[in-house]
Amino acid sequence: MQMVPHHEILTNRRDFLRKAGGGFGALAASYLLGESPALSALSDAGGQAANPMAAKLAHRIGKAKSVIFLFMEGGPSHVDLFDPKPLLRQLAGQSLPASFGSVITAMGESKAPLLADQREWKQHGESGLWISDWLPHTARMADDLCVIRSCVSSGINHAGGVCQMNTGSIFGGRPSLGAWVNYGLGTQNQNLPAFVVLKDSDAQVVNGVRNWGSGFMPAVYQGVQFEPDGSPIANLATPKSVSETRQRAKLGFLNQMNQSFGAERQDNTQLDARIKAYELAFRMQAQAPEAVDLGKESEATKKLYGIDEERTATFGRNCLLARRLVERGVRFIQLYSGAGSKWDAHDKIEANHTKYCGETDKPVAGLLMDLKARGLLDETLVIWGGEFGRTPMSEKGDGRDHNPTGFTMWMAGGGIKGGQTIGSTDDLGLRAVDDKLHVHDLHATILHLMGMDHTKLVYKYKGRPERIDQNEGNPYTKMRMA
Repeated sequence: MQMVPHHEILTNRRDFLRKAGGGFGALAASYLLGESPALSALSDAGGQAANPMAAKLAHRIGKAKSVIFLFMEGGPSHVDLFDPKPLLRQLAGQSLPASFGSVITAMGESKAPLLADQREWKQHGESGLWISDWLPHTARMADDLCVIRSCVSSGINHAGGVCQMNTGSIFGGRPSLGAWVNYGLGTQNQNLPAFVVLKDSDAQVVNGVRNWGSGFMPAVYQGVQFEPDGSPIANLATPKSVSETRQRAKLGFLNQMNQSFGAERQDNTQLDARIKAYELAFRMQAQAPEAVDLGKESEATKKLYGIDEERTATFGRNCLLARRLVERGVRFIQLYSGAGSKWDAHDKIEANHTKYCGETDKPVAGLLMDLKARGLLDETLVIWGGEFGRTPMSEKGDGRDHNPTGFTMWMAGGGIKGGQTIGSTDDLGLRAVDDKLHVHDLHATILHLMGMDHTKLVYKYKGRPERIDQNEGNPYTKMRMA
């Protein structure tokens, strides 16, 4: 006869509250916490939240509540946009000086001559940030930008570079930055996706959906891609021939079958995520149509984003949609410009960057102005950049190769004081030399600004504690805060 223990060893306070005195400790705590994010910690015996996307408490107070990541896919040229190099013009046409060492690029060892920029550079705002004439609208927002000139990546090609900037690794299979944010903080709006991806065309982003996937985490944390044309969310509206009563009955029956099927397959996170996606889709039918309806915006606002101009209309719509999603509590929004590595200017960089700067400059500036006017910039961290920069040496005579050893990104809002420059590259813009910030450090910094300690944001996978920075990053805490 099996003996049933008359007592159970309680290993932590959570178990004690849940089980001691018939669970009245947890009941009292629930009442005191009310709708607090901490309530999710009392949900089940394993300490896991009943709703994995429930809003959670951060490790510390962080000003940034949401992130808008403006991803220029393909690698924008820092030496033509934010990091002027007079020496590059002086040595144009010559070989890289021996003092700079040899350079291995995506095309092998580079012995190409140096290529001068053709830009007009000016200092902008009270801060005097250097920005080229390719970004005249962004330049007007100079005093809101924190320009990081010393970024470093391990990815020498697009697959590795895009993968690392999104997931922390040059190899696929790890959770994306947006998934880590969702895992750490949850969402502020249960009726909209917490992580939204917007592209500027139907072209495939390098690595595809893995860039916004959840890797080894439950699939519920992955991003949701909105469509670039027409209605951002396909099949959202209920057909007019279907009444609300009929729709609720049908969905209720489907949910019953899904739950019954899923109960025997609890280790299948893709299945669980699909069930939760159906539930979210039903809730979205009430809120999402209003959230993505740009028709409710004034003509002045649309003009601010460049929606009235053909070349800026697509990215302008995505930027405006990002602002509307932030207003409604969406935690992480990623916008891709040049989907399919279109910023990749191995040749004809003048034509390439003229096109893509022209498509994005006004919408990006409009987004910053609009967020600022609505009091949202302080709590929204806006990030701009690509997977790497470009070399000072020429490629095919009039282009530049990939450069992961020193490039520029900028951040705005989220409590950061604008008008500051962090780090530097050498005199030719080839390598970062001061305050180097690897992608791991950038990710740790982003989490830090959102109130999360990246060393404590841990997910155990196969018994191993995993972090976004793979135990290699540190947040940059020397930037001035507003």
